[in-house]
This record gives sequence, C-alpha cells and structure tokens, in this order.
Amino acid sequence: MGDGFAMRLLLGIWPDFAGFAWPWWLLALPLPWLVRWLLPAARNPSAALRVPFGGKLDAIAGGGARVGHSRMAWLAYAAWCALCLAAARPQAWGEVVQPPQVGRDLMLAVDLSGSMGEEDMRLGGGIVDRLTAAKAVMADFLDRRAGDRVGLLVFGQKAYALTPLTLDRESVREQLVDSVVGLAGRETAIGDAIGLAVKRLRSQEAGGARNKQHVLVLLTDGVNTAGLLDPVKAAELARDNRVRIHTIAFGGDGEGLSVFGFQLPAMGGPELDEETLQRISDMTGGRSFRARDTESLAGIYAEIDRLEPISRPGRSVRPRIERYPWPLGVALSIALLALAWPRVRRA
Repeated sequence: MGDGFAMRLLLGIWPDFAGFAWPWWLLALPLPWLVRWLLPAARNPSAALRVPFGGKLDAIAGGGARVGHSRMAWLAYAAWCALCLAAARPQAWGEVVQPPQVGRDLMLAVDLSGSMGEEDMRLGGGIVDRLTAAKAVMADFLDRRAGDRVGLLVFGQKAYALTPLTLDRESVREQLVDSVVGLAGRETAIGDAIGLAVKRLRSQEAGGARNKQHVLVLLTDGVNTAGLLDPVKAAELARDNRVRIHTIAFGGDGEGLSVFGFQLPAMGGPELDEETLQRISDMTGGRSFRARDTESLAGIYAEIDRLEPISRPGRSVRPRIERYPWPLGVALSIALLALAWPRVRRA
C-alpha cells in the first residue's frame, strides 16, 4: 500500500516517471538512523572541572552545539537520501518511437563481364558504358532501401560476394562504386552468381532469420558462358530455398560513342538470353525486365521498390531515459553546502 501511494505521488509530480531500475537501493534510506540507534555515541558522565555556574555554561554551549549538530545531521541525511535515489536509477519515459521492422534480405548481383564496358548508354547528356549507368541507378535504389539488409555480389567468369547482408548501405555503395569491368573475369557466370546468392541468404536463415523474405535482383547484359552451375538448376535451388529472383536484361540497341557528331556502332557482344532470364524469374516467383537505356533501368528499379516494400512499421515503443544525474547532483550540492556551513557560521 505504501509503495503504491509513493508511486502515485511520484506520478502526480512527475507524469513521465517510469520507475527505478534498481529499487532495492531504497531499502538503504533508514540505514543512518539504524547505525545511530545501534551504536550510540559514548558519553562521559563525570565532569573534569566542577564550577558553581557549570550548569549555565553547559546549557548555553550545549544549546548552540545541538543546533549546529542537528543542522549538519539533517544535511548529511538529505545527501544520503539523494545518493540512495541516484543508486536506484530513476528513469523517465521518452517520446514514443516506431522503429522500422525489417521485412526482407536483399542481394544485388551485378554483371562485371567485358560487355558491361560497352558505351551505349546516355547519362547526364553524355554517353557512358553500361556499368557506369547501372551504378548510378543502383545508388539511387540503395537510398530508398532504408530498413532492409542489403548485400552485394559481382560476377564475371566467377562470382564473388563483396559485402555481406548489412544495414550499412553506405559500405554497399562504396563497394559498388569501386567495382570495375573485368574485376571478376571477362565472361558471364549467371548460374554461379545465383548459387552464391542463395548460399549467402540461406546462411542468414540458419542464423535465425527464418521469417524474413529473401530477394535477389540480378542484372546482366549477356548469356551464361562460364561457371559450374547451370542457371536453370541454380533457379531450382533458389526456389527450394524460398529466394525470389528479379532479373534485369540490360543493354542498348546498338547506339555507340558519338565522335564529332557521328554515331559509331557499338562493339559486338553476346546476345541477351531473355528467355532464360524469364524462366528463372518465373520459377522463383519474381519478375523479369528488359532495360534498353538508363531511364528504363531506373523505372525497373522503381517497379522493384513497389513489388518489394521497404519495411513495415514496427510496434510502438517508449524508451527509458536515465535520470540518476539529477539526485546525484543534489547529493553533491548538499555535500558542498555541508562543507561550507562551518565557515558561514564563523563569518
């Protein structure tokens, strides 16, 4: 009953009061009284010098001493109470926050084969290679993926994971910017890229992320010409592990570099295997897209944003804010006042 009354009183004075983290420290509040009661001060009943007016002197000196001692005792006890309150760690409710609830793990697979260096894309009024255009669009895509864990892998003749699944999108962006054509070889291993992505996503599932959705966005401008794993077999593996794959066939229609106003033909490269990419997406429940320029590629990533919502609002929470510095500051102030009290009395 007493605790409930004290809590109601505190809530009336301090509406945001959330309680004490270590309330058992409040049990130490009566400790000074217990010590004084159990260990009374020793008194000498016999006087060293007897004088006729000794009683009057004792009354005068004792009265002043008792007043000063009483004030010092109350200051000490007030400081002790403030220290006990600080040790109990009073806490207050903070503002209500609604953190995002991560809904999926997203892997980005980027083709770095030799044909990605073909300059048949327009960006900012100029002609750039396919990889540069893809980087620009994917950087904007990463900006919109706040709340999801994103990983990056690249593939050419072999597939390599550059970043694990992480909430640090800036590190993913840095690795993407540093990627260059031919970094993983000049050929194209689409099947190995899918297999590596499934392996990384499956390892996250084994770590306790079973309820998350796993998505792979694969961008390529060629056909599977290298690697150990057939793309269709890799898609079956992805389907069995509940990994949804969105494929993007990327490449222009022959527009090359402009020199002195004349348009040079683009270098020949492997034809896009749109049929296999479509089959991969269909098998895993994803979508297949065809991008012929930077604008259409940006529209495709915007469509993927719509198909794969970024995050759902999580459960509202109110964080606890530590307030122990307040009573700790009160205890320090009282201690300083107790030290200065004798000097103030003498003055």
